[in-house]
Amino acid sequence: MNEPHPMDCQSSYDLVADEYVARIFDELKDKPLDRQLLDRFADCVCDVGPACDMGCGPGQIARYLHERGITMCGVDLSPAMIERARSLTPDVDFRQGNMLALDVPDESWAGIAAFYSLIHIARNELPRALGELRRVLKPGGLLLMAFHIGDETLHLDEWWGHGVNVDFHFFQPDEMTAFLGDAGFEIEEVTERDPYPEVEHPSRRCYIFARRVSKASGGT
Repeated sequence: MNEPHPMDCQSSYDLVADEYVARIFDELKDKPLDRQLLDRFADCVCDVGPACDMGCGPGQIARYLHERGITMCGVDLSPAMIERARSLTPDVDFRQGNMLALDVPDESWAGIAAFYSLIHIARNELPRALGELRRVLKPGGLLLMAFHIGDETLHLDEWWGHGVNVDFHFFQPDEMTAFLGDAGFEIEEVTERDPYPEVEHPSRRCYIFARRVSKASGGT
């Protein structure tokens, strides 16, 4: 089976945008660990500079962080998701973009929250994506990512009644920390949890706090 083209991922999310908002936008109320980690992220970046919700979907992560005083923006491949995000949280700057080639100047953001967005990046493209995230972070900038733990790739050709073509890549924590180290990040913390029953897909989850290695400490 051929790897889905980014346009397939984009059009797939365009098709399910309304159902995604209905099912996912309020999910944080049922995810206490996610809220706790996002609160820590907010505390770290609030006095440093703006932050980005990368792969923001309808913007629930951006909205949560915005409500905690962070100057937020959101980036997503899907224009339909961006449209929903702008409507739901008009005080946040949402824009369409591709994390493999971000139209953002170097060292723009103090932090990036990437919750279940890198799962759509194939392993051979992951170094490029992480390199882009590092590029747009300030030296010492903080990345908080979340992903499904595993070795498999879950392919969907039907999603909530819509014909789609999208892959969800699972990663092992040690595998992802190695990718991050190679991309110029220093790992601060790795946290795992079991899925919340009847709230989300039944996969074990991983969260990683990582910082862009500053030029002063020898990073490139």
